[in-house]
Amino acid sequence: MLCLQSSTANRKGMFEMSEAKDVSLSQRCDGVKPACAQCVRAKKGDACEYDDGKGKTRTQIMREHIARLEMRIRELENPEQSAPSMTLFDPHALSPYYSESSSSSSYDSPGKLSYSTSASPTPFPLGEQDHHHSMISPLTVSTPEIDPAAWESLSFANLASVPAVGSFNGMEAPPLDHILLEIFIPHRHQCGLDIHVGRLRDSLGLSPEEQHHPVLMNAIYLWACYLSRSGSLGQYEQLYLSRTLAALSDAMQYMSKALDLIRACCMLSVYYLSNGRLLEGSYYSAAACTLAVQCRLHQISPEGRSMNLDGWDASFELPPPKDNVERGERISTFWQVFNLDRCWSVVLRRPATLPESDHPMASITTPWPQRIADYENEDLDFGSGSPTIRGFFVQQGQSNSLSGFSTAALRVKASALYEGANRLSSSWSPRSLASGSFSENFGAFEHSIMRFITTLLPLHQIGGAIPEDKYALIVIHSLAHASMIRLHAPFMRDDGVSREKAIRAARSLIHVTKLITDADFEFLDPVIGPCWASAAKVLESELNRLQSSWPDPLNTMEVRGDLEALLYVMTKLGSKFPLIAYHCAKVQSCLDGE
Repeated sequence: MLCLQSSTANRKGMFEMSEAKDVSLSQRCDGVKPACAQCVRAKKGDACEYDDGKGKTRTQIMREHIARLEMRIRELENPEQSAPSMTLFDPHALSPYYSESSSSSSYDSPGKLSYSTSASPTPFPLGEQDHHHSMISPLTVSTPEIDPAAWESLSFANLASVPAVGSFNGMEAPPLDHILLEIFIPHRHQCGLDIHVGRLRDSLGLSPEEQHHPVLMNAIYLWACYLSRSGSLGQYEQLYLSRTLAALSDAMQYMSKALDLIRACCMLSVYYLSNGRLLEGSYYSAAACTLAVQCRLHQISPEGRSMNLDGWDASFELPPPKDNVERGERISTFWQVFNLDRCWSVVLRRPATLPESDHPMASITTPWPQRIADYENEDLDFGSGSPTIRGFFVQQGQSNSLSGFSTAALRVKASALYEGANRLSSSWSPRSLASGSFSENFGAFEHSIMRFITTLLPLHQIGGAIPEDKYALIVIHSLAHASMIRLHAPFMRDDGVSREKAIRAARSLIHVTKLITDADFEFLDPVIGPCWASAAKVLESELNRLQSSWPDPLNTMEVRGDLEALLYVMTKLGSKFPLIAYHCAKVQSCLDGE
């Protein structure tokens, strides 16, 4: 019986046994468990293992697993040369923590928008509270370290060759963590997540306590499967949805994992909203807002700490950030919550959840977001600790009003304008008009939108931006014009000036859509769909007005052409997001004269 000591320097050396004939008696294993005397003396007790004939050793299991992964890589790199393979996994051998219990995702046809709340009756499902975090690593099987560059060549085209495992009938997913992560990374901004990519990849190789919490990782894998619905990986969407929901209650037990919990709630919310499951999407959006305020992410100080107004209770205080990158990720996470809340509260027709007032506990003072690379390079904008959003509105006419020039900061400002315009226009009443205050505020807000648009990169230059900035700028321009629509649309019927301004904003939004290539649709934020829908409503109203008044064939044809242009882009994006497909059906009905 020989003791096998593994070396991390050479992977093959882990699996090659020495010749037994030449081993001296001093190297013999005495068979003591859990570690023999030789390994204990060599301070390698953790690496001590031997084959006692009763089962496979850890090394043998690892070797078989690496062989399977290497074979899988070869199949993905050369799909035409390798025959499809299928590996079955025993679900009973895996942790019961990841039980399959979730409602099916909504694939509603246009015009049949679902308001299901079946996936989870409570925001944080009650699970077994005695599971320790170390028992629920994001994946059921650990994987060896693989050079991330080897995965850069993966695409939806060659991932489509991943063999199907059949319908989801209680079968666990094979170890697809690296593949799903690499699918997700280029799309991370599509659902609002801004995170250090290198650290995210590296976390897969860390111990369970040091990894990102399973609630975040499974939300990432859920989105990867969601984006791969047309391929074989889409079959695992429900599995990762159930895992994400199951991990929510565990994540609440660890204050150090609060950031992952908030991110996951945001990603779940956008997932449900884009699928047309509005009540569930609203639920998790509200949860993310509540948790962000509870952790004081809305008041991150220039030093990176959340402001603690009293020292009586630090139960909800996050530990200090380890470095500038972690500080930056906290700032970015808060603004992820803000964008979600401000934009989708308009779509949901409810008040925004995140507070913003002059009260010390409700004022947003977190600095504007920057690129993660800026935090890493210590090119930091620490902010002043003064109100951020209210300062943006109050200082519109001043030279320093637009501090925060990053694309991420512009996205936040566009979200604030979008929600603010909708809130202001919906607050109109005959009494407010008589007082004169409404007209004054209305004019000031309209000026804020126009001034903001002038600060944006001109449309003819967007094509030269890097892809991530291009996708973001398309959404920012769209939100800005949609803000003008939200401001004026309620007054179109009775005010010719508002009607003209709303129509002009709708056509400006259509002009933005002409920058979108077929490849860009894969990466657009789903919130752009409601922006297009608001433009379509303005044009539908104008078409009905023209058709009911004195015939004007030229203007009627122009409006119909604008609607058809919107219908094209909405149909393209609606193939990925069912919520937008619902709006497509309404535009098509208008064009058909129904």
